[in-house]
Amino acid sequence: MEKVIIVGTGCAGLTAAIYAARANFAPLVLEGHEPGGQLSTTTLVENFPGFPEGINGPELIMNMKSQAERFGARFSYSAVEDFEPAEGFVKIKVDGEWMETRTLIVAAGASAKWLGLDREKELVGHGLTSCATCDGAFYRNVPVAVIGGGDSAAEEATFLTRFASKVYLIHRRDSLRASKIMADRALGNPKIQPVWNTVPLEYLSDAEGEMRALKVRDTNSGAESELEVKCVFVAIGHNPNTKPFKGKLDMDENGYLLQRGGTKTNVPGVFAAGDVADHVYRQAITAAGQGCAAALEAEKYLAQFEH
Repeated sequence: MEKVIIVGTGCAGLTAAIYAARANFAPLVLEGHEPGGQLSTTTLVENFPGFPEGINGPELIMNMKSQAERFGARFSYSAVEDFEPAEGFVKIKVDGEWMETRTLIVAAGASAKWLGLDREKELVGHGLTSCATCDGAFYRNVPVAVIGGGDSAAEEATFLTRFASKVYLIHRRDSLRASKIMADRALGNPKIQPVWNTVPLEYLSDAEGEMRALKVRDTNSGAESELEVKCVFVAIGHNPNTKPFKGKLDMDENGYLLQRGGTKTNVPGVFAAGDVADHVYRQAITAAGQGCAAALEAEKYLAQFEH
């Protein structure tokens, strides 16, 4: 029987691991399908406190991992396939085998939805991103594009007007799905140019492998054109990585875990931290804060089993 199992190795999971390890629980950390979470695909992180010059995303993650290991956290390249609550403990299925643990911290994160265009993976961090608050400041006084039509697209486009010279807001329909207040704010901004009834076809890069332009097609006329932009922000939503917990842990309609007072879930001994539950802030620092909270909650919960 494990005392603490942590699912996920982004900022939430690794911070939980540091705290749980320092409390002498020797937590088992399951790295999952995307070790390091979304930060592992981010080139430079400038807004994590304590790094005045910024730090590379993968480096920040590696630092956190070695910090957790130093205090006795154990890591396994495994993913959770299934989950069952039991009396006083929970069971998870990992690589076909069932394991038992007193507490479980679910910090499996959320995966950004991408368009599935060619060369998408290689351009992430080189003029292609899914986070305006993370990367907007790198694109001062140059044109950028936002793809999407919901609240997050409208919000990201509005945020980017602080830096970019021009923001193309590309949507496949002729009006935004965003709430009226968000849509009005975006469309009323002189720096934002909506590009209606348009779908992206291809990312075009320069000789250095950085984004140069976005090839698009008008869905009405079929005409193709190129928008010269230095960065494309894909804002078509995220999928929380909560599939193994469906029907067992309470979720909202989009699959995000529901937290009850702090990081607790509806199952005693199970805690949720970071982007798996948070679709509002989605920042490295807020995820880390929730990871800390989840580990402290788990420690409190485990006290009842000490004889």
